[in-house]
Amino acid sequence: MHHQHARPAALHPLALAVLLALGGALAHAPARAQSAADAQTAAYDLPAGPLDATLTGIARRAGRIIVIDPALVSGRTAGSVRGSLTLEQAFAQALAGSGLEIAPGGDGSYTLRKAPSVPPAPPKPEATVPLKEAVLPVVTVRAGAGGGISSVEPGRVTGKTIARYAATDLEDVLASQPEVSVGGGHAAAQKIYVRGMEDTLFNVRVDGASQVGQVFHHTARVQIEPELLSRVDVQSGTGDATAGPGALGGTLRFVTKDPLELLRPGERVGALMKGGYYSNAEGYKAHTSVFGRLSDDWSAMAALTRQDQNDYEDGSGRPVTPTGSRQQLGFLKLVGKVAQDHTLRLSYDHNRDEGDRTQRPQWVPSSFNRAYPLQRDRQTWNLGYRWQPTDTNADVEISLFQTQAELDQNVVGRWGHYLGKIESTGLDLRNTQRFGAHRLTYGLDHREDRVRAGYAANPSEQQEDGQVSGAYIQASMAATDDLEIRLGARHDRYQLTNVNGARQRASGTSPNLSLRYSVTPELALLAGHARALRGPQARDAFKLETVATTATNTRPERARTSEVGFDYGEGAWRVNAKVYQTTVADAIADPVGKPVQFENVGTLKSNGMLLHTAYDWHSFKLGAGFHHNRSTLNSRRLNGYEHNGLGTSQGDTLTMSIDHAVSERLDIGWLGRFVKGIDALDTTVGTVRKPGYSVHDIYANWRPSTVAGLTVSFVVKNLFGKTYLDHGSNEDFQHIAGYEGVVGFREPGREIRVELAMRF
Repeated sequence: MHHQHARPAALHPLALAVLLALGGALAHAPARAQSAADAQTAAYDLPAGPLDATLTGIARRAGRIIVIDPALVSGRTAGSVRGSLTLEQAFAQALAGSGLEIAPGGDGSYTLRKAPSVPPAPPKPEATVPLKEAVLPVVTVRAGAGGGISSVEPGRVTGKTIARYAATDLEDVLASQPEVSVGGGHAAAQKIYVRGMEDTLFNVRVDGASQVGQVFHHTARVQIEPELLSRVDVQSGTGDATAGPGALGGTLRFVTKDPLELLRPGERVGALMKGGYYSNAEGYKAHTSVFGRLSDDWSAMAALTRQDQNDYEDGSGRPVTPTGSRQQLGFLKLVGKVAQDHTLRLSYDHNRDEGDRTQRPQWVPSSFNRAYPLQRDRQTWNLGYRWQPTDTNADVEISLFQTQAELDQNVVGRWGHYLGKIESTGLDLRNTQRFGAHRLTYGLDHREDRVRAGYAANPSEQQEDGQVSGAYIQASMAATDDLEIRLGARHDRYQLTNVNGARQRASGTSPNLSLRYSVTPELALLAGHARALRGPQARDAFKLETVATTATNTRPERARTSEVGFDYGEGAWRVNAKVYQTTVADAIADPVGKPVQFENVGTLKSNGMLLHTAYDWHSFKLGAGFHHNRSTLNSRRLNGYEHNGLGTSQGDTLTMSIDHAVSERLDIGWLGRFVKGIDALDTTVGTVRKPGYSVHDIYANWRPSTVAGLTVSFVVKNLFGKTYLDHGSNEDFQHIAGYEGVVGFREPGREIRVELAMRF
């Protein structure tokens, strides 16, 4: 991604050496105690999400230490935690139906453990066990400025990590994830590849609102402002029944911040003003947000962001044009109780990116790919309702959303403005019931998609409409104290009225099953299999004019993913690994060199392995991740040019991070990304290469004692100024006759970022 250094050697031995060193060479970390009044109530408003993130959020809110065994929380989720609650009530709400409980320690800390199958005998007064004598192996998560997880965390990027590195785009946000590759150079060309599969095969959601299809296949599909993100969850592999329809490769969830998440304990209102300067592109960013309580039951926030950047330079100091842009964001969120046990959530955001771009923004300028003004807009509305009665075994959630993605390209001197738009409106209705340690979720969802494209005189000249309706059920059961079973299924019905007026339909059922077996308190074995179906749907607005449609005899895409792995945690060390295989039968794409038509092109496969490890050592947090993948279509390795919309090949990737709390007021850290080259990638027109690279970023966040509320952030991206083409960018085909200009943009060279944030 944006940073590199020396040429990597063979990566497998390096990865193993680093991971073993992190796992075995360090001493165990002592836990520090904190104290607070157990009976004190506080306002909690934590969204549903991973169980460990929810528990950590509760602890931070109360200023406490919580000790978590990673084997107990891996793969588990928690419902939202909301209301004026004591710490005990907040933990109980998060753990409802999980078979787990929180045990207080004698030093003011709390430990997560399995709930006993029978009520335990009343403890003796002297039986309180200090944290250092706890029997369960633990990972300690501390509240405060230096706390939190390392920058390398499997499948999750937190808002804290995003802020550490002053992220400005998707590449910055996802740089710590070894199974994810984001290239393209500039924001308008950034596509997300996970396990070699393009984001078009994933369900992408912003606060639950789906981002469907592509407006233009040569541009980025996902448009998000990092400043607003509370977290990003990367759920790789075919999704479970609650992931929504058509999650062939998995789900990417972007979760925005909540008002109460930003307020300090006891605060009624707060504000944040932030300004940043970026040296490479001589750019700046300004952000202002206001948040607070409107009453005891209602809270709200509003945010505005503007970012301007000129063309950047690569690692050799050469200008990379056209890459400058102007970005603007407006965001509103309202959360409150309309009555006892009834919660309402409303959010809206409008994201705009504009600047001169090549006609095909994915490729560099050339005689056939000149630069023209391009404007991208995304608007998303989301209305959520939750009924969580205290006297009934029910947890009802309703989500209604609408997303509009628009693109306006002004091809000056030729045909002028051409516009494309995709509008998706959807509803999700679900109920969750808990029966002891078991949980059952069932529901219905429906989505309608409208695609429009045309010249300025008639921007809706070309039309395509699709819809999908589904019903699903997902269960989580504690079969024994050591065995957890998750199983479910969903049935979906697709319908598409294409640009020619022809109607196409498809339907099918997608089951899933996963097992988690705790061999010991430290070690758990994992296995799972999931399937997904995706029928005909709206795909690409800019191809409608060329009568690009889905062939009438097209079969639905059917994906299946199998995974096996383990989680291990002992003391402050944790490690997890998995081997996976994803197959998408009857994959749909528009083949190069044929009439413009989406059709079944064969069998897409993504096979690989993923390894993560992390260690807490006093004030240091160390993390590393390694990913190996091989993605093919009909046994031929993928490349970004021929397999646009399907995927690309990514070299073995190692990510490493060190985060150090020097003091309560100073944090520093380093993130490295090492990608092994692919020397020969065969295509139908010749052989291309994907050279390897190493990328290094460093940061320092300082909170001076002399100015309350001020944070000064200093970041250096691409520390050693490497010139490189990211593996998530289009490969270099220019040495092949007739393909001059078919290559992606080089990444930015060294950049110094300075941000000042003032919290009022």
